[in-house]
Amino acid sequence: MDFATIIGILGGFGLVIIAMASGGGLAWFLDGPSAMIVFGGTFGAVLINYPIADILGVIKVARNVFTGKKQQPGDIINELVEMSRLSRREGIMSLQKKIGKKRDPFLVKAINLVMDGIDPAHVSEILETELDFIGERHRLGAEIFTTMGNFAPAMGLIGTLIGLVQMLTQMNNPGSIGPAMAVALITTFYGVLLANLVFLPIAGKLRTKSSQEILLKQLIINGILSIQSGDNPRVLEQKLHSYIAPRERRSKFYRDYAA
Repeated sequence: MDFATIIGILGGFGLVIIAMASGGGLAWFLDGPSAMIVFGGTFGAVLINYPIADILGVIKVARNVFTGKKQQPGDIINELVEMSRLSRREGIMSLQKKIGKKRDPFLVKAINLVMDGIDPAHVSEILETELDFIGERHRLGAEIFTTMGNFAPAMGLIGTLIGLVQMLTQMNNPGSIGPAMAVALITTFYGVLLANLVFLPIAGKLRTKSSQEILLKQLIINGILSIQSGDNPRVLEQKLHSYIAPRERRSKFYRDYAA
């Protein structure tokens, strides 16, 4: 569970709601037609912009914003070092013992490719290709939420223009101008709120998590190739430590390695 995302959404909306309530009442900010314009217009524009399959697929990607335990690079490095030790001691086929304990399908696939005796160049090509498509799926998910964040304020502006037209047609009734103007502005409020507290932050979090996941998978690729080539576990560890900050490095072979 990603508590930062949950706290951010609840905290952001909570403070906005408190500010709304302290100014008079929440009922002033509730308007059905305005919500219909913003929500309906935004999702309609997204449906026009992307195939339905991509939009349905992004739901699965969006779950990563709220769930999913982040793997620590240091833990993966330690696993790969242990696998290197085991491989040098008992042979490459001994990695079979590790497969059942791994939950990362990418790492399991990498181990199977190595055990199948596939040439290292082909192993690298297969894994890098899969990594490219993982990155593309993540990019598409973030792009869809960014698009929603761009459309929502525009839909709010459209709703405001609709409200202004309706207001101007009632100029002969001065008492209706104030309420009509308020409704017109509420539509823009909905669009800006959704864009800046939901859609754009989710897109940003997806990009951040994608870059972290791709880094971990690149680390796995290099670790597996190093194991396949028979590198010394110390050499493997030094190679993989280059992927993480010095303060995060914990060596199995050298004391006080972290700088």
